[in-house]
Amino acid sequence: MKRHGNLFEKIVAVENIELAFEKARQGKNWQDTVKEVERNREKKLEALRQRLISGSFRTSDYKVKIIHEPKERQIFILPFYPDRIVQHAIMNVVAPLWESMFIYDSYACRKGKGQHAGSKRCMQFVRRNAWVCQFDISKFYPSIPHDKLMDVIRRKIKDEKVIALLSNIVTSIGSERNVPIGNYTSQWFGNLYLNELDQLVKHKYHVRDYLRYCDDFLIFGNDKEELKRIANEVESFVGGVLQLRLSKKELYPTSHGVDFLGYRHFPSGKILVRKSTAKRIKKRLKAVPWEIKHGKINKEQAIGKIASAHGWLKHANAHHLRLAIKFDDLKNEVEAMP
Repeated sequence: MKRHGNLFEKIVAVENIELAFEKARQGKNWQDTVKEVERNREKKLEALRQRLISGSFRTSDYKVKIIHEPKERQIFILPFYPDRIVQHAIMNVVAPLWESMFIYDSYACRKGKGQHAGSKRCMQFVRRNAWVCQFDISKFYPSIPHDKLMDVIRRKIKDEKVIALLSNIVTSIGSERNVPIGNYTSQWFGNLYLNELDQLVKHKYHVRDYLRYCDDFLIFGNDKEELKRIANEVESFVGGVLQLRLSKKELYPTSHGVDFLGYRHFPSGKILVRKSTAKRIKKRLKAVPWEIKHGKINKEQAIGKIASAHGWLKHANAHHLRLAIKFDDLKNEVEAMP
């Protein structure tokens, strides 16, 4: 495994800090903190660059927010300046190195991948395999052990200044576990950590049809007993080497329909919106007329909610669901608004 050095100078290069600022502020130009940096851009970014060069940069304190959709989670929020800019600066340099190591069928937080691409790939595997074993890791991000993650990082990077920067971010939560959901780096840390599992499944067990989206992953096969054996080995690896715990390990025929990434996939080629996803879509759309009437959202925001729902429906056999939620009626009503 090649280890990469001479990365720190690339991270602190003026051009890279500028690029990091541009990436970090995308979609956030309205925020006061972003405007403040923009007003003193050259001075602020150079001060940040000097903090990195001197080694005095430390991750700021987190603010914590609780969200409840689709399930209750803690979101950890860092200041735009300096932290979010620093994380983009690091990943501008490090991400391409890690990306080159990932397997093709890892679909979370990667350019050109995502939920719908993962669903399409799942359907390919469903149609050519009789069995699937589905896994999920319990409380994945909060459970990642810092020491094990840093071991993986050190096997890929040998630049000690970069190691120090990454270690500061990894351990910034103040516990021995937890890669905070909300950090830009966390999605990369998660993929890097479970790349250890991906490599095991693909290269030790030579599984052809395997795919993962974050901590939800599937192993397909036509030999039930062989699949059961591999599943038990995977469980041991996850619990022993990765020090994580599975919340699901379920072996079943693909003819039952594989519930993955918001859809249920069948060997016939039929794909349905998952019941919980359909319920969530129905709830959100049902609220739209009330939200418009009471000034909670405007026409543009309502159209955005409808477009989001359409994004789910168009990838599935959803004719009856569209009728049940009166999707087209609502879409036409909102579009006709002044």
